[in-house]
Amino acid sequence: MKHVQLFIAAILAVAPLTLSAKAATLGTQPGCATIVRAVGQVEYNLGDGQWHPVVAGKVLPPGSTIRTLFNGHADVVLGREIQFPQAKPNPERIGQASDGQVTGFIDYRPSVEQNAIRLVPDTTVSIDKLFITDTGADSVSDTELNLTQGKIYCSVKKLSGASKYFVKIPQGIAGVRGTWFSIDVAGQVVCFESTGGGVLIAFTNAAGSPVTYLVTPGSILDPVTGQSSNIPPADMAFLNQVFDALKTLYLVILDFNEDRTQTFVSPVNGRR
Repeated sequence: MKHVQLFIAAILAVAPLTLSAKAATLGTQPGCATIVRAVGQVEYNLGDGQWHPVVAGKVLPPGSTIRTLFNGHADVVLGREIQFPQAKPNPERIGQASDGQVTGFIDYRPSVEQNAIRLVPDTTVSIDKLFITDTGADSVSDTELNLTQGKIYCSVKKLSGASKYFVKIPQGIAGVRGTWFSIDVAGQVVCFESTGGGVLIAFTNAAGSPVTYLVTPGSILDPVTGQSSNIPPADMAFLNQVFDALKTLYLVILDFNEDRTQTFVSPVNGRR
């Protein structure tokens, strides 16, 4: 698997040998995974084999694993820790969350989109790597997910040239830049839109050598035949809904209740 990953990195040209001196000075910080939506049975572990229930707002470090059971769905933001609240309370400008099952959150579209994934039922994904380096003029991110069961939808913003974003599956690995796509554990890739050329995925053949495919926007890759076909219009409409939701960042509602109590103070004795 390691040589396949290096092969993908070389083709994408997203793995330079060195970062700038300024980046090295500023240092690299670990990112985190913030659960912004959890419906049904969703669990996590921190690498110790102990599974715990997930609730919206939970922040997980790299090395964590998230899984959904037969009735579970989850949306996860990958990157910096989300500090709540991100804006001053302004009830007149608050809109309801676009997902009716989100409780206690409002929707807010940030000026810079976050990377996010959606887990469908019966899915297990590990966050093997998640680091961010500030270079002063840009941010360099290094993200590596390991999908061992099920399927995920990935919303990946336009990445800097030195950034990396990989999704490993049992028989291969996919690499992207700015792309909205889905991938399942068998290697089927659906590329919805892309600013980075599409999804490059490599499988290891019987001889142990990597075989690569480029899945362009609007296409589906069949991992068995290696053939691509157009996404059906009905599926495109569904994907549009999924990725529109993943481009929305949910902020927790702390308190938007205004105290309108009126108090009368006597001008004579000062009592209320």
